[in-house]
Amino acid sequence: MTVRVPYAEAAKALLRETLLTAAGDVLRERSWPDTTMADVAKAAGVSRQTLYKEFGSRQGFAQAYILREADRFLTAVEAAVAANLDSPTDAVTAALEVFLTAAADEPLIKAIVAGDGSDGLLELVTNHAGPILSAATHRLTACLVDSWPAAAPSDLALVAENMVRLAVSYAASPSGTPAETARSVSAVVGPAVDHFIGVAR
Repeated sequence: MTVRVPYAEAAKALLRETLLTAAGDVLRERSWPDTTMADVAKAAGVSRQTLYKEFGSRQGFAQAYILREADRFLTAVEAAVAANLDSPTDAVTAALEVFLTAAADEPLIKAIVAGDGSDGLLELVTNHAGPILSAATHRLTACLVDSWPAAAPSDLALVAENMVRLAVSYAASPSGTPAETARSVSAVVGPAVDHFIGVAR
């Protein structure tokens, strides 16, 4: 039996996707501080009122945009983990590298790095009480549990939380290339990850 999405729900999802995609296009041409909600609305072909009705505020819009991009990043992370099930350390290295590479190309992440925090963007991705870190941690935990079902879920949740915090920290303040950072972090945390997952080194 085919499950049909109600028209109103499908239309709302399409509108949100259109608005967020338009924002990405705008942000590749100008910085976040120089981007207005009117700019995004114009790029999407809707009114500014429509944009505010959908997201409530500029910060609400930024949060929705970052959540969408985080979902894309995490899909790549899950694929990296799945390709390295025989070596948790390699899985961590690959996952960090794909996440940091994607984040480095994301214009709003660049705005967070370049900003002074006064626009509230940094808090959106570093506040654990907020939806971005929480959603990423829960999703990565589920990925690790599915990947290594013999390990204790509480241990994998601990690994996921720390990996998300490290990834966000390095994305917001890079200290090297994504590959260099991934190798550096894995050299330190790899043995601990192997221990939690039960792999002998």
